[in-house]
Amino acid sequence: MTPMPLRFADPAAPSLPLHLIDQQRCADWIAAQGATVQNWLVATGFDGSLGDTRVWPDADGSPAGAVMGMGDEAARSRGRFWVAKAAASLPAGIWHLAEPLPADQAAEAALGWLLSHYRFGTYRVAKPGTARLKAPANVDAARIEAIANAEALTRDLINIPANDLGPDELQTAFEALAARFGASVQVTSGAALARDFPLIHAVGKASPRAPRLLDLRWGSSGPLLTLVGKGVCFDTGGLDLKPSANMLLMKKDMGGAATTMGLAQMVMALNLPVRLRLLVPAVENAVSGNAMRPRDIYRSRNGLTVEINNTDAEGRLILADALALAAEERPDWLISMATLTGAARVAVGPDLSPYFTDDARIAAALDAGAAMARDPVWRLPFWAPYEPLIEPGIADLDNAPSGGFAGAITAALFLRRFADGCPSYTHFDIFGWNPADAPARPKGGVGMAARAVLAALPAVLGL
Repeated sequence: MTPMPLRFADPAAPSLPLHLIDQQRCADWIAAQGATVQNWLVATGFDGSLGDTRVWPDADGSPAGAVMGMGDEAARSRGRFWVAKAAASLPAGIWHLAEPLPADQAAEAALGWLLSHYRFGTYRVAKPGTARLKAPANVDAARIEAIANAEALTRDLINIPANDLGPDELQTAFEALAARFGASVQVTSGAALARDFPLIHAVGKASPRAPRLLDLRWGSSGPLLTLVGKGVCFDTGGLDLKPSANMLLMKKDMGGAATTMGLAQMVMALNLPVRLRLLVPAVENAVSGNAMRPRDIYRSRNGLTVEINNTDAEGRLILADALALAAEERPDWLISMATLTGAARVAVGPDLSPYFTDDARIAAALDAGAAMARDPVWRLPFWAPYEPLIEPGIADLDNAPSGGFAGAITAALFLRRFADGCPSYTHFDIFGWNPADAPARPKGGVGMAARAVLAALPAVLGL
């Protein structure tokens, strides 16, 4: 796990200036510097292109300051957290942003800097970041630190391989999170799980690592926010076995659980005035003689019957029972997050989080929150004309409609059947993985949409 918290430098400590210079004003800025800095930057070819960073020395050769090119607006629009590139390339020491930025840009720079220091060092020595930042004066440093450390939890959980993170270990992490903030935890397993949550049991029963439902509660007043995260700690596909290449990333199939745990940590660390409930069905989708079979039919917690037409469409099954439980108390905002469909990735790729909601007010809040938090999301429809596709005839619902069209939408429609009575229900079909290094986001596990939800909470719940 992350060896140390992600923190800003002591605001009273001596620090060095980092200048952020748009390419269009680069020449004028260089001309306004003293002769030593001018000569250094001209000699090293600094031209303000995006990410280009130069450090100049003082008289004894120690770093005296630095500048990073911010390119032009077109270049910056092709990504985010660009200031994190400087964090990765500057020498050890404490730095501050030399010129004030608007509050939203300063918050992005500060969060990106902290996230650039994330290292997954469980299995090898990971060199920590050494260039530390003083929080800009116009940002909420404590809030940004809380967000960064919650994101680190999400990344750690996704990055741990399945041999070291099964349902037992996920429960341990879940209970540790609860203990940190004085939350209560209830765990349902064994005969009680089979009786009360038959779909969760059906998915997990083939593994020697027993399935369970984890249920956290925190807060005694305020609107009820309920999060449901898919916790498939490894997905073989079951009897509809995945090809080996498709299993390589299946340690991340608990990315919904990891992301909702990170979001729950943000809510609790910031002491938001809500009642929080977090539900994580934790299973391993394995193969054995008692595994669920294609064309088996199971009755779910809310009474709907489900025909299993693909054992590899297991995530929606475990979410269904958890959502049915959540819906029983009519939360003010019910959210599910899951690494659910390849169709979502085909539609929007790995960097966007598609979401589904029937509530235009929630959609507006999420879109605004995503832009503010630099956590992009994209709305897809609960398209009612596709409802017949999830009805097989022999049972109420089909977990894997044939035809291959609109896979993300039909999965979301399936889940909505179990959130009955909750008009606020919102589903995120996340990827949970960064396929290549990017500023503040190393290759590997990554949280998606949690910051957008956090930013949307005041508007949605009236906080």
